[in-house]
Amino acid sequence: MQEASLSFQKTFHVDCAPQADAESVFLCGDFRFSVLTSRLLRVEERGDAGFTDAPTQIVWFRKFPAPKFAHETEGTCVIIRTADAIFRFDLRKKALTSVTLKGGKTVTDFKRGNLLGTARTLDGANGAIRLSDGLMSRSGVTVLDDRNSCLLSTDGTVVARPKAPMDCYYFAYGTDYRACLRDFFRLTGAVPLIPRFCLGNWWSRYKDYTQGEYQALMQEFLDREIPITVATIDMDWHWVDVKARFGTAVRARDLSSLNELFQGDGWTGYSWNTELFPNHRALLDWLNEKGFKVTLNLHPAQGVRFFEDQYEAMARAMGIDPATKQRVKFDIANPKFIEAYFDVLHRPMEKEGVRFWWIDWQQERTTAVKGLDPLWALNHYHTLAFNTSGLRPLILSRYAGLGSHRYQVGFSGDTHMTWKSLAFQPYFTANATNAGYTWWSHDIGGHMFGVHDDELYARWVQLGEFSPIMRLHSTKNPFMGKEPWKYAAAANAAATAALRERHAMIPFLYAANRRTHREGRALIEPMYYAYPDEAQAYDVPNQYLFGDTFLVCPITCPVNKTTLLAPAEVWLPEGRWTDWYTGAVYNGGQKLTVYRGIEHIPVFAKAGAIVPLSDDDRSNDWTNPAALTLRLFRGTNTFDLYEDDGESTAFETGASAVTTLRLREAGRDLRFTISKAKGDRSVLPESRTYTLIFDDISDAESIQVRVGGRKRPVAVVHRQGKLILHLLSITPDKDVSVELHGFTARQNKDKTEALTDCISRYQLSNLRKLEYFGVFLKNITKPLPPVPQMLKGPLEEILRRA
Repeated sequence: MQEASLSFQKTFHVDCAPQADAESVFLCGDFRFSVLTSRLLRVEERGDAGFTDAPTQIVWFRKFPAPKFAHETEGTCVIIRTADAIFRFDLRKKALTSVTLKGGKTVTDFKRGNLLGTARTLDGANGAIRLSDGLMSRSGVTVLDDRNSCLLSTDGTVVARPKAPMDCYYFAYGTDYRACLRDFFRLTGAVPLIPRFCLGNWWSRYKDYTQGEYQALMQEFLDREIPITVATIDMDWHWVDVKARFGTAVRARDLSSLNELFQGDGWTGYSWNTELFPNHRALLDWLNEKGFKVTLNLHPAQGVRFFEDQYEAMARAMGIDPATKQRVKFDIANPKFIEAYFDVLHRPMEKEGVRFWWIDWQQERTTAVKGLDPLWALNHYHTLAFNTSGLRPLILSRYAGLGSHRYQVGFSGDTHMTWKSLAFQPYFTANATNAGYTWWSHDIGGHMFGVHDDELYARWVQLGEFSPIMRLHSTKNPFMGKEPWKYAAAANAAATAALRERHAMIPFLYAANRRTHREGRALIEPMYYAYPDEAQAYDVPNQYLFGDTFLVCPITCPVNKTTLLAPAEVWLPEGRWTDWYTGAVYNGGQKLTVYRGIEHIPVFAKAGAIVPLSDDDRSNDWTNPAALTLRLFRGTNTFDLYEDDGESTAFETGASAVTTLRLREAGRDLRFTISKAKGDRSVLPESRTYTLIFDDISDAESIQVRVGGRKRPVAVVHRQGKLILHLLSITPDKDVSVELHGFTARQNKDKTEALTDCISRYQLSNLRKLEYFGVFLKNITKPLPPVPQMLKGPLEEILRRA
């Protein structure tokens, strides 16, 4: 890289702690060992420039508190003993040969049993793709090989690394997957606290909208009361057909470059297309006034050409005479270009109302710095460039390898619109946590090709509701819009309900966002994170935990045309699980097939779940709500409702508040408390209305409510077998206590009635139904009649409920 200016250094320097504590480190010949934790060991071989204490693209923090350990040499073997592991390194073989975990298990193959991670992109995927290795393994040991990473200089530049024969981090965490992930984040940097509006619904489409069309579309979402918080304008915001507009002086594509071989001349652009957007400032003003956050698409590979509005300024910044019309080449390894790239091209548009950028890089992987991937560099520098704005940095971009979790939100690429693609995404999303990548967003509904399928669309939106980011997207084919009202009534209703509920879930999701940032706990986890010793936890790849509260199993196949139900295999761990939508209660410790109509997917709340929801599920207001509904499932649990202003960096200096919600069940008594908020209460509404829904309690012999220690009368409602309380005008400086004495647990619907309801919906002759099931319904303790499994399966599920 060229020399960096002082302003570059100020903007792009990263505060790291890359040197390990001296007490953690020892040398043996040409090898250096750093015992970072009792389960994390770094091993280096001396390279051309010695050992590396600089931060790398992946690893920024090695300054861990030194754990207790002992080491000795036996022949050619170095043995390191900690409280949790024994590491054996063979100096002659130049390899770690074994790790003995606490409990006695010895691992010698560090590849076997790897649970895999994620992938750079799903571009062009029609179903499953190959994933890279992750940080978790059923063997208990994984390796992070960092020898090929570039180095971060103190001046903010990235430099090629001198040859490093070996630089490996051995994670020996057994099946303590959460601890492994937490220490990976300690090593590489925390997941950012993403802005609150990201957790609502995003609208995106690859389409050449006119200004009027786009504004009318967003107004229609408002009119239909379908909340959208992020408005994306894809690449057609800028000039695309540049030869037709600017003539043959536009240089032909360089067909030797992957950057240009598969893309048109106008994929890169920085000037608003005034034919489509005659007054883009007015559009941006309108979108921001209506509460939408705006992002624009970028394909920066072709640099800056003579026809761009910013060309003259960009050319002069790079020492090019604008009169020559010479292209300013994209060079993300050049500090001079990087500064101009942001100062000239991006910051002026951000001042006009563009909140963040969608970096749609899908080209080459090389730059002028050996080993520096331009995708990683774009993600890195775009994030750091935003640190001067007072707002939290935010980008939407592709995954560029381990460490990419530092760069906010992932864009997984252009999938085919097929059931095969949908079926892969639940596993793909949850499994990415094994690489520390927790904020994937997908093209919900599928991007391209496929067949118009109302049911497929609805199921994809339902998956999107229970995904890290909910982003509708598709290609510009005029028949592939993802607006709910473009689908048949049932799919429209299901999608609209999911989008509204997603928006209502922002308080719940934002608390999970903070837990990811502070504690390294992902919003979505594979089942084996919570149940590592249960073999069945590894056999349900499309099932996952959502916020440590829900168990989600998306439907990824069509309904049966006779039953109008679709199946999903579900493993319920020990405990009590309640269907979020139907209220049906299931005892855990079983694997079963569940069946659901198009209305919703199987989502189960665990015992003790506390779920805060905004009462506003119709507008696009994403701020801290003045009215909350708390859905409560009996048990014992605590939930920290974290809130701040949702967008600025003020939380870093204490501008945030936590309201702790607690449930405690004892026999037939239940106590629920809302603590007075701790922290900066100015970020909260002056007072709140709380609606408490006790999902699995139908009544209580007595109910006592205290606010600030004083008894308060409360309105009690019974609806759909649930007990509901309304608490009005609760200020954040008051404790609230609700005590239910002698409660009555809500019971499942009578099984005979539930079976009759299910059979009634079958698209089958009524006489045939009587023939099949009439006798059975008179005594359901007898075996089901010998009917086709498509008819029997849903009934078997009902019989296995609690």
